[in-house]
Amino acid sequence: MRYFTAGESHGPRLTAIIEGVPAGLAISADDINKELKRRQGGYGRGGRMLIESDQVEITSGIRHGVTMGSPITLNVTNKDFKNWTSIMGADDVEEKFKSQRKLTKPRPGHADLVGGMKYRFADLRNVLERSSARETTMRVAIGAVAKRLLSEIGVEVASHVTVFGGIEVAIPDNLTVTEIRERASQSEVSIVNSEREVEIKALIDQTKKDGDTIGGVVEVVAGGLPVGLGSYVQWDKKLDAKIAQAVVSINAFKGVEFGVGFDAAYKPGSQIMDEILWSESDGYTRKSNNLGGFEGGMTNGELVVVKGVMKPIPTLYKPLMSVDINTHEPYKAQVERSDPTAVPAAAVVAEHVVATVLATEILNKFGSDNMAELKENIARHNDYIKGF
Repeated sequence: MRYFTAGESHGPRLTAIIEGVPAGLAISADDINKELKRRQGGYGRGGRMLIESDQVEITSGIRHGVTMGSPITLNVTNKDFKNWTSIMGADDVEEKFKSQRKLTKPRPGHADLVGGMKYRFADLRNVLERSSARETTMRVAIGAVAKRLLSEIGVEVASHVTVFGGIEVAIPDNLTVTEIRERASQSEVSIVNSEREVEIKALIDQTKKDGDTIGGVVEVVAGGLPVGLGSYVQWDKKLDAKIAQAVVSINAFKGVEFGVGFDAAYKPGSQIMDEILWSESDGYTRKSNNLGGFEGGMTNGELVVVKGVMKPIPTLYKPLMSVDINTHEPYKAQVERSDPTAVPAAAVVAEHVVATVLATEILNKFGSDNMAELKENIARHNDYIKGF
């Protein structure tokens, strides 16, 4: 399965084309819209979420609610484009319109300056419009398709926030994927332990008053995956490496870890490696899951546990200093619409990009043209693994 996304933050629409989804997968626009709504939620979101109520339009690849095996095209219309027609339209316009909302003061932490240098833009809006986190709308839409496929083969994926602006959330032991999803969905800040909800909301409110922003750490968990996804034989076949790339590709994400992650640097191997067990009923299992469901770049049958760190949103209402690219004079950076935080939304995005990588890997290993064949191939594999 592969995909492309296209579109700008204030352009007419966002588009994704997905190729490689087997025929026979039941999916509707409502399935995708539910996930898009989750991306726009969360305490601390700003005005853009009031303008855009994302609704997907399916224009190819699905007929009568079922995939056909042909490329799937998804579109989301930007309602705000009506206010940006002369600024973001494809047709040439008069010079006076070209100067409207022109960006010459790059914002620290954004792609503005480097992107302008790379593509030789005099107006850094060309960079802003595509590098915006608005692009993640389509990655969630794609991930919604991937999650439908995963659910059909018994794989669950969920996400939650573990650190919010420096506030650590205590995670109850042995929560299932379903419990994590249900608890996070009941929290406006997507946490599974409500004890710190009031404190986190107060921090968000104060951050907004200060004109500042905060980041956090999100966790994605996936259960029910077949053993042996990925491979150890080449660096680019390791599944955890593919997931790491996908997570760090999300706007504002600066790091990723699996299982105990960086904490492994502070403990001896005897406290990190997961001892192997075997029973007649369950086959091979692990006594712990410190490695986050991976050994040698391959899934080992335990829960896949992925964490990603999101930096604070770089657009500040009390902007930092920058330099005008025309005059080279110091200025405060230009201000665009922003939120004090988007960590809960980032968790949703991470969940969907991880789901997309997992679905792609499953199709790579158990390649099939239709869902019935895919299920048969996985069932045969699981029978073999259980009898190993």
